[in-house]
Amino acid sequence: MEPGHLKLSRLKIGELSERTGVAIRLLRYYEAQGLLVAQRSEGGHRHYGPDAVTAVARIRTLLAAGLPTRVIRDLMPCFAGDGVELQACVLDHLRVQLADLDSRIADLTQARVALGGILADSTRALAVV
Repeated sequence: MEPGHLKLSRLKIGELSERTGVAIRLLRYYEAQGLLVAQRSEGGHRHYGPDAVTAVARIRTLLAAGLPTRVIRDLMPCFAGDGVELQACVLDHLRVQLADLDSRIADLTQARVALGGILADSTRALAVV
């Protein structure tokens, strides 16, 4: 591959931010968390490969699904194809994450009912005064 072609396929952090709609600050955070890989120029500037746009889209999708960055870091090498489909070997891990979300939703639902009860009791007590 020609050196000029390699240079054209690399993105600076500002270009990656523009293409993905993700703030530069978040791209740096993703790199610090081990989710995104950048090469450094001699001057210390970040340069990303052509797959970085897809990687950022995957990160955003997994974050939107409620997965913490430590889990996403483990999942990043396990994608099958160009989309967000993951290899079968990590599906049990995702099922654990889904069960954890279900548990947290149940806990929040109970807390909501309890808070609603306190608010209703307090409102009734104030109406009597």
